Amino acid sequence: MTMELLAHSAQGDIDAQPYKKHVCSVYRIALKNMRAALKFYSGQEKQKKALQDAVSAGALLHDLGKLDDENQNALREADDPKKLPLNHVDAGTAWLWQKKNYSSALLVYCHHRGLFSLSSECKKGDGKLAFRDEEIASIVDKRLENYITKHKRELRLPKVSENSFILNGLSLRLALSCLVDADHHDTARHYNGECSNLIAPLPRWEERLHALDQYVTKLAENGKRDLRNALRDEVYQACRCAATEYPLRYCDAPVGTGKTTAVMAYLLSVAAKKELRHIFVVLPYTNIIEQSVNVYRKALVLDGEDPEEVVAAHYHQADFSGLFSRQFATLWKSPIIVTSGVQFFETLASCKASRLRKLHELPGSAVFIDEAHAVMPLHLWPQQWLWLQELARDWNCHFVLASGSLVKFWEHESFSQSELNVESLLPPELRKKLQSFEKQRVIFPVRKPPLNRQELIEYILSKPGPRLVILNTVQSAAVIAHEMRKQGYDVLHLSTALTPKDRGRIIERVNKRLKNKSFTDWTLVATSCVEAGVDFSFKTAFRESCSVTSLIQIGGRANRHGTDKYSEVIDFRVRDKLLNKHPAFDVSRTVLDQMFDEGLIESLAPDEMATEAVFRELGKSNIIEKSKCIKDQESAQEYKEVAKLSRVINADSHIVVIHEGIVSKLENRERVSWIDILKNSVQIWSNKVNELGLEEIKYHPELYHWGSYPYDPEFLGYMEALLPILYGYEDDKYGLII
Repeated sequence: MTMELLAHSAQGDIDAQPYKKHVCSVYRIALKNMRAALKFYSGQEKQKKALQDAVSAGALLHDLGKLDDENQNALREADDPKKLPLNHVDAGTAWLWQKKNYSSALLVYCHHRGLFSLSSECKKGDGKLAFRDEEIASIVDKRLENYITKHKRELRLPKVSENSFILNGLSLRLALSCLVDADHHDTARHYNGECSNLIAPLPRWEERLHALDQYVTKLAENGKRDLRNALRDEVYQACRCAATEYPLRYCDAPVGTGKTTAVMAYLLSVAAKKELRHIFVVLPYTNIIEQSVNVYRKALVLDGEDPEEVVAAHYHQADFSGLFSRQFATLWKSPIIVTSGVQFFETLASCKASRLRKLHELPGSAVFIDEAHAVMPLHLWPQQWLWLQELARDWNCHFVLASGSLVKFWEHESFSQSELNVESLLPPELRKKLQSFEKQRVIFPVRKPPLNRQELIEYILSKPGPRLVILNTVQSAAVIAHEMRKQGYDVLHLSTALTPKDRGRIIERVNKRLKNKSFTDWTLVATSCVEAGVDFSFKTAFRESCSVTSLIQIGGRANRHGTDKYSEVIDFRVRDKLLNKHPAFDVSRTVLDQMFDEGLIESLAPDEMATEAVFRELGKSNIIEKSKCIKDQESAQEYKEVAKLSRVINADSHIVVIHEGIVSKLENRERVSWIDILKNSVQIWSNKVNELGLEEIKYHPELYHWGSYPYDPEFLGYMEALLPILYGYEDDKYGLII
C-alpha cells in the first residue's frame, strides 16, 4: 500500500498535512492573489501573462523536494518543527530551470530564503549551480524524475512556457509575495494559526466619503468661526474636489489646517472612482498612528462594522517567519491601513520572504504619505521614488505626499529620472493665504550657547507653560524628565521607551491637561515621536538642535490653532555626558546654523525653508552617493544589499514583549492577537538586549520578553531599568547595585 505523501508533519494533536492538500491550497491562494493584483496592471500583456504563469508554476512545484524519501520519513516521524534532511526548495527550482521557466524557478528558490544576490549566485560552481543548493544539487538531480513521478500521481505538472520576460525588481517582489502569502497562510491555517475564511470588510468608498463629509461638517459646527477654521474648510473642499487623474500629488498646507481629513477625502474620491482595494496612511512615528486611527475610526467606520477591521493600525514591524509566529504578520487586508514608514518602505525594499508576504495587496491602492519630510532618510528617496512611480504608472496606485514642512525633493537633479509630474492638491491662491497666516503664529528667538542638563531645566522653567521639550534620543529625554521630577516639577514623559498602549494613555493625559487653560505650569519631555502629526498645542516649544524641518515641525506643536498672538519655538544645544549625541544629525545641524545666521529661518515660507535646507544638506554629505549605490544594487539584482541599505531606521533592534500575561500565552501556544502583541511591546537595541540578557519567548525565536526588569508604564517605560546603569550610584531612588 502506497503511503500518503506529506507536506507537513503532525504537531501535538494536529494531524500531518497531505502534500496534495497543501499544494492545491497554495496554488489556489497564490493565483487568487496574483489575479487580484493584475486587475490593476496596465503594463504589456506579455508581462501580465508572465506574472500569472510564474506564480502558477511556482505554486505547483514549490514543495516538490518534500517528496524525497528522506524528507517523507522525517515528516512522518517528527513531532515538532525540524529542518528536513534535504533542502526541499532545490527540486522544484531545478526542474523549472531545466524547462527554462526561469521566473517560476526564482519564485520557488526564494519562497523561504528570500531574494538573492545575483553576484553570489553566479559564483556557485562558476555559474553552473546558480540558484541551486550546492551541497545537494547532484543528489537532487539524480532523484528528480522520481519526485516528478510522485508528484504526477497526486497533481498535474505546470505547463512549460518559455517567456523572455524574466521577473526582476518590483515585479519579482510582487509575484513572490503572492506565493509566500499562500504558503504561509495555508501552513498557519493547518496549525490553527490563521482563520481560513477570513473576509475583510468591503471598501464602500462612497459611503465612507459621505460619512467623512458629515464628520468634518459637525467639527466645523462645533468649532469657532475664526480665520484658522475658515482656512481648514477651504483646504478640505480643495482636496475633496481635486481632479483624480494625477497619480502623484502633494499637499504642503501648514500644521493645524486639517490635512488628516482633507487628504483622506481626496483619496476616498480617487478610490471610489478607480474602484481601488485599499487606502494606506503612512506615518513616520508609531505614536501618531494611534491618533490618526482614532480620527479615521470615528469618521469612516459605518454602522455595524468592526472599527479594527475597517481601519487597521500597524505599529512597529511584525513580520515573523517562525512557524508559530506567522499568525502575527500584518497582512494589509483591511480597507484602510494606517502604518509606519518603517513597515511600508522597508517592505518595498525587502529581501525577506516573510516581510514581502503582504506586498501583493499594494497594487490598486491609494497611499497618503503624511509628514513625508520625516518618513524616511533622504538618501532612500531616489530608489523608493522609482518604485512609487512604477506603482503609479503600471499598478494604478495613487500617492499624496503631505507635510507642513514638505521637502520637494523630486525637484532636485538627483531625481531627474522622474517620469510623472507631481501636482499640488491646493490652488496657488489658497497656498498663499495659508503661508501668510503661518508667519503670524510662531517666532524663533535667538539661541543660547550649549547648556548642561541643569541649565537646560532652568531655561525651560523660565518660559511660560505648558511647555514641550523634544530631545534627540530616548536616553536624553528620560534623563531630563527624571531630573525634573526629582526636583519636584510637574513633568510628563513620552518616548518609544513606552509601549504603544502606555504612550496612548500618556497622550490622553496630555490632551486632557492641554484642554485645562487654567493649568499651565507643567512640561512634557519627549523625543521626536511627537514632533510631527500629533495634535498638541503648547504655549512654548523647545527643540534640541536637529534640522530645519524638525524646527518647523515642532512649531506645529505650539500655538497650533493660532489662538495666541504668537508662541516661541526655541532651538537649543546641549553639553552633558548623560545627554547623548545623535550622530545622524551632524550635517543637518550645520545647515540649521547657517540658515539661522543668514536670517532665512524667519524670512522663508515653511516649504521653501525645508526644501532649501535639504538641498544644502545634499551638497554637504554623501547622500547622493548613498542613494546612487542603492539604485545600482537594485539594477544589478543585489537584493540582499538593497534591503540592507534601505533600512528606514538603521538600527539593529528586537521586539520585546513587556506584558507577562501575553508572554505566558505565547509560551503555552495560546492564540494571541498580533494587535495585543504590538501594543504591549517595545523595540530595543540588540546590544541592550544582550547586555540585559533578555531571553527569546519559547516557540517564538523572533520575540523577546522583558522578564523581571522594572518597567514604569506611567513615566519612564523601560528606561526605568536602564537609568541606574547611566547614573551608577548617584541616584538613591533606585538602590540598585550595577
